[in-house]
Amino acid sequence: MKNKGLKIAVGMSTCNMAAGSRKLLERLEKESLDAELSTMGCLGMCHAEPQIRVTDADGRESLYCAVNPAKLERIIKEHLRGGSPVEAWLFNANEGDGAALLTKQQRIVLRNCGRINPESIDEYLANDGYKALEMVLKQNNPSEVCETVLRSGLRGRGGAGFPTGLKWKFALKERRDKKYVICNADEGDPGAFMDRSTLESDPHAVLEGMTIQAFSTGANEGYIYCRAEYPLAVAHLKRAIAQSEERGFLGDNILGSTFSFHLHIKEGAGAFVCGEETALMASIEGERGMPRLRPPFPAQSGLFGKPTTINNVETLASVPWIIRHGAEKYAAIGTEKSKGTKVFALAGKIKRGGLVEVPMGITIREVVEEIGGGTGTHRKVKAVQMGGPSGGCIPADLLDTRIDYDEINRTGAIMGSGGMIVLDETTCMVDVARYFLGFTQLESCGKCTFCRIGTRRMLEILTRICAGDGVPEDIDELEELAVQIKNTSLCGLGQTAPNPVLTTLKYFRKEYEEHINDKKCRAGKCVNLCSYEISEACTGCTVCAHKCPVGAISGERKGQHKIDQEKCVRCGVCRDVCKFDAVKVI
Repeated sequence: MKNKGLKIAVGMSTCNMAAGSRKLLERLEKESLDAELSTMGCLGMCHAEPQIRVTDADGRESLYCAVNPAKLERIIKEHLRGGSPVEAWLFNANEGDGAALLTKQQRIVLRNCGRINPESIDEYLANDGYKALEMVLKQNNPSEVCETVLRSGLRGRGGAGFPTGLKWKFALKERRDKKYVICNADEGDPGAFMDRSTLESDPHAVLEGMTIQAFSTGANEGYIYCRAEYPLAVAHLKRAIAQSEERGFLGDNILGSTFSFHLHIKEGAGAFVCGEETALMASIEGERGMPRLRPPFPAQSGLFGKPTTINNVETLASVPWIIRHGAEKYAAIGTEKSKGTKVFALAGKIKRGGLVEVPMGITIREVVEEIGGGTGTHRKVKAVQMGGPSGGCIPADLLDTRIDYDEINRTGAIMGSGGMIVLDETTCMVDVARYFLGFTQLESCGKCTFCRIGTRRMLEILTRICAGDGVPEDIDELEELAVQIKNTSLCGLGQTAPNPVLTTLKYFRKEYEEHINDKKCRAGKCVNLCSYEISEACTGCTVCAHKCPVGAISGERKGQHKIDQEKCVRCGVCRDVCKFDAVKVI
């Protein structure tokens, strides 16, 4: 044994496990190594998983990405037993993709994610964990904490962007016998996984933020509303709560003070509408998750009719950092009206998908092209969909828009909770609008007539257009219905549901007109409106023929191939796999 005293951490977040990290951990557990073997959360580099970090006795860290069983055997032999890192496989944060990925990031929410064992309170404490809570309890001035958070400029990261400190002040002013705080972890946007990764990778940061939130608003009881589809996040939360209670950071007379705070987990059943705060509270109360009229607002009458303060995971995870470092340091990051950092989940046709945390004010282009590496398909970016199913599509010529609540809103999209889905030239924007409208229509609770029926009528029109049966009047009807739904819906789901349609009509109206008037889908996604052919650029590599699911492609090796239009189902696989751009939409 030449490498004694080393530490090995295996990524065991949901994304790491999906990539095969459990087998790697099991293999290492069987190996007789003089090493401390533990787990770590998500580093955000979901495109390069599974990951293993090795820390040698002298403190040198080596991060291995995209590790498979064969790679692990060499790592065990040369590094873990031999003491010599496999240099060719190491992630380098100072060169190439590593530098591009990390240089423009600034980690506050994700400060511990992938750096510590999320199941160990001791590792959280070793990284300044619960020091902010100690500071707050020692000063014993809830009003001053609210002012600090307000001066920091932190706005709610759940999508609405309301000033967090102001919300806390409203609740603090209420003189009632009972108050609640809630962490909204009901992350239901397609393509969004910010909350899940944070809860899995650094649950104590959220618990500490919630406890400070409770102290600052006068609450003594709280709920974390987390969807049951996040079993690992729920498991880590339960463990973190138990550890915090054992160490005196939760429960009665916290850290010897007069402040007591008890925390519960409520597992949601997956209804998207329960991300809306009043529907969420109804669900906790045991009622059907449906929004309520406001006012009264939750700060005055919320959960069980008591003053309630609701913030999402990202907002709460930011609070301990703000308390420790000061409001001014946080406020120095970002723009005039949008302070601090924002976590985004990069998904879609992106080369380096995963989680990134960037300072407000950075442009969408910098996030997509520099941090994310552009499209993974080597095609041009066509649009970026932001804000989840209630967000909007921002075209490529607006990628220099700064990430700022007001500037994003001016495009017709919204910041939302932080989903950022990259679309390339093979994306049909009418089909994208249809997909997201289908999601919101399905998730409508049905309380509001225009949301319940209006979104269904919009979906029927979009489906008809994609099928090639659209008429010119459909565009006007879509716009009219969109306005009515936005103006008459009770909650944010209905008020923002038309956004994908309105933004695609605003920026990609010609595609709608082509679908209706020319019966053509330029992206090749709407099967009734397109067909494919193989051009003279074909090299006869045969890849498309092997990948075609219905055997519609024929031809000799090194010769031009042909598509049998009778067999072809217009799935587009041939175009996706062709490296020579020989497959064309006609």
